[in-house]
Amino acid sequence: MHVLLVAATYFEIAPLISSLQFVAEIHPRLKTYRSGQLQVDLLLTGVGITATGVWTARTLAATHYDLAINAGVCGSFGDMPGMGEVVNVTSDFFPELGAEDGEEFLTVHELSLLGENEAPFQRSRLFASAAEWPQFKSLPQVNGITVNKVHGNAASIEAVRTRWNPHTESMEGAAFFYACLTAAQPCVQIRAVSNKVERRNREAWNMALAIRHLNDTLTQLLQSLQ
Repeated sequence: MHVLLVAATYFEIAPLISSLQFVAEIHPRLKTYRSGQLQVDLLLTGVGITATGVWTARTLAATHYDLAINAGVCGSFGDMPGMGEVVNVTSDFFPELGAEDGEEFLTVHELSLLGENEAPFQRSRLFASAAEWPQFKSLPQVNGITVNKVHGNAASIEAVRTRWNPHTESMEGAAFFYACLTAAQPCVQIRAVSNKVERRNREAWNMALAIRHLNDTLTQLLQSLQ
């Protein structure tokens, strides 16, 4: 089985990388490893929507994989999922893509610039095509949003929660889904909660816990895919 593992940064998946057998460097952002019967291509895109979309699309243009996994940390909008919990983000979208109209915000779908079911969107969202695979069914399924600007203002957090009721936010997930779905690439997004979405408070973050749980889960998932 040939798996593409996509992460924004090295430190989010460093424990997993240390357990894999290095094979070759394809280019500075893409390296090949082995894990038992699996060939794992690791793509480190850099942070954000643009970097993730471009590098994922470029990689998928060259190779089609049995599965693509986006892995990383995320913020949580409530008590569920809790700190350190690993989740299966089954749907994601871009809540900032649109236009302001006075005090209102209109998405690209509401502006009729993009159909709500125009590929690869379904009901204005992007869905993980491999979310229901047996290996991932035990993980809590959540809805995510992908942002350029992480929320840290009480008013904007409440507005997002009221309008879309997301469970998590990241800076990469929907871009990864867009690239994969456009390429008909089976994909899943696995994330661990490192912080609550609130006014920026780094002292309340638990990055170490999130990374440990994320990498333990990824290790188990790779074993189950053998």
